[in-house]
Amino acid sequence: MKKFSKRLKTIRGFTLIELMIVVAIIGILAAIAVPNFMIYQCKTKQTEVKTNLYSISTLQETYFIENDIYASNLNNIGFQLMGGTARYNYTITAGGTFTGFTAQGTGNIDKDVAIDDWRINSTSNLSASNDDCD
Repeated sequence: MKKFSKRLKTIRGFTLIELMIVVAIIGILAAIAVPNFMIYQCKTKQTEVKTNLYSISTLQETYFIENDIYASNLNNIGFQLMGGTARYNYTITAGGTFTGFTAQGTGNIDKDVAIDDWRINSTSNLSASNDDCD
């Protein structure tokens, strides 16, 4: 019996304080990592609108070369969304023969009240009038 009780005293586990310190460190790391991950995820979703607007711009320029006028809707230039559901709605505003166009992609990528709104014009200038990730 003495051997057993002596051996029991030498076995040492973690104290409650040590476990609480580990939990606190994990909590601090999670508090730093989760917001950064959410921003990264939002920026990744925005690549859809940027890629599609550049595609619309290229299709518009091709249409202009062939017809000497910019198209006033997406069907005229043959724009089709790739993949499943789109996060954005796309529209074109054409200003006539030589005045250019503006294509717009609008969506709500993180289900809050702020809308993500991106535009590209005939000079391929891509800009966000409202960036939902910021």
